[in-house]
Amino acid sequence: MRYQEHLTESCGLPVFDFPGEGSEAMTPLPAADAVAWRISCDSYDSEESWPAAFARFTAAVDTTRVRSLVVGSWEEAYDSGPEPIVTALLDARQRLPALRALFLGDMESEECEISWINQGDVGPLLNGFPELEEFGVRGGSGLVFPAVTHRKLRSLTVETGGMPAEAVRGVAASELPALEHLDLWLGTAEYGGDAVVADLAPILDGDRLPRLRHLALCNSDIQDEIAAAVGSAPVVARLESLDLSMGVLTDQGATALLSGQPLTHLKKLDLHHNYLREPLRQRLQEVLGGAGVTLDLDCGDADEDEDDGRIWRYVAVGE
Repeated sequence: MRYQEHLTESCGLPVFDFPGEGSEAMTPLPAADAVAWRISCDSYDSEESWPAAFARFTAAVDTTRVRSLVVGSWEEAYDSGPEPIVTALLDARQRLPALRALFLGDMESEECEISWINQGDVGPLLNGFPELEEFGVRGGSGLVFPAVTHRKLRSLTVETGGMPAEAVRGVAASELPALEHLDLWLGTAEYGGDAVVADLAPILDGDRLPRLRHLALCNSDIQDEIAAAVGSAPVVARLESLDLSMGVLTDQGATALLSGQPLTHLKKLDLHHNYLREPLRQRLQEVLGGAGVTLDLDCGDADEDEDDGRIWRYVAVGE
């Protein structure tokens, strides 16, 4: 399950927490290029700001060799956006020539629920670090993702409990010719996820994503509609793995998926956290599992409630 957890790896490197204020001198530090460095401060009642922690980091580590930075919690992330962090990173870009991976907002729920994380405009980071190969962001509240052109980016991940439609359209309109891995947690309307399938059309067409091999359009309350669109999407023919997990996928969506283009070329199809009935599960196993596709059909903690005759189903990550 890939819910709201701390990253353990970035850019092929294990994540290492840069020590808190006053303890860096007592903590042996790894080589600058041996780990992905997570820099954080307390979300609640922090005595140090994130930019101050980053300043300590740049004084203690040979930043010219740093390959990956993970921005963890910042002070009052439930109330304040990352603008000072973005400024600090951009101010330091000349000292980070080897940086190839950046993740913004690596917080677990105890630090800040995913839909409470205040985000901002990530365009300046992508434009300011043209050598990035991996970029990720967690949190949809206030998220701005303008259409960008980035020639080196190979992996893009946006994790939200509700991704604004404008941000979805920004990703879809971006020119990302090197992108191989795209992972979008679209979320639910209750937390700002107001995208519709039409917003995904440029992604599903695939014209701007010639090297895409993994596509995740997941954690959505319109998962059935997405599955139906994927069934006829040109981009699918070049994929090795497809992820439609974590959302409100029912027999309707899975049937549309099976009725569309063949998926037997996939190495993996991830549909975990679903609302599929057993006959449909068996059909998926027969058609795709029998053809050698690795399937994840675990329903996990997918639960449904009934209220006044209406069935309520939920995405895996909302609040």
